[in-house]
Amino acid sequence: MNRLVRCVAPLLLLLSLPLAAAPAATSPVHAQFLPADDLQLRTEKPEQQQLMQVTSYSVVVGNQRQSNQQPIPVTSPLLVRLKGKPVSQGATVREVLISFDGESKSLKKPAFDSQSKVLTLSYPMSQYRVVMDLLRNDTVYCQFLTYANGHIWADLHTANVRAR
Repeated sequence: MNRLVRCVAPLLLLLSLPLAAAPAATSPVHAQFLPADDLQLRTEKPEQQQLMQVTSYSVVVGNQRQSNQQPIPVTSPLLVRLKGKPVSQGATVREVLISFDGESKSLKKPAFDSQSKVLTLSYPMSQYRVVMDLLRNDTVYCQFLTYANGHIWADLHTANVRAR
């Protein structure tokens, strides 16, 4: 009996402690990678979070010509396709398509298609090298958050990396 009490007592003590160290329910997983919210756009709990750890990627450089238009436009889209595994509760994202735009003055907003489980992001062409450096050198996560006020946040970020 004495041995049983010695084994169970520490467990009971641990279970009786308050969960003060538990993370707040309102902050999303990987919230530490979000920039400062100076405009107070992310004060509420996100309606949706898709968080994926990238496991593989491919680069697609296309060339298309629409022959039914005059003058004939020729475009060369640049896409990076990320595949991975969801890592936040309720996340279903499996793929991220990143397009790079060198001509527009504004980018398309991030969008998640829940049926295909694909997140679509747009970056300026100037960010291509940064994205590729991240993918080649670190563990990369892709995060997508939506809020009731209409705010959408999406990013690519690394895990914490120790400085050399």
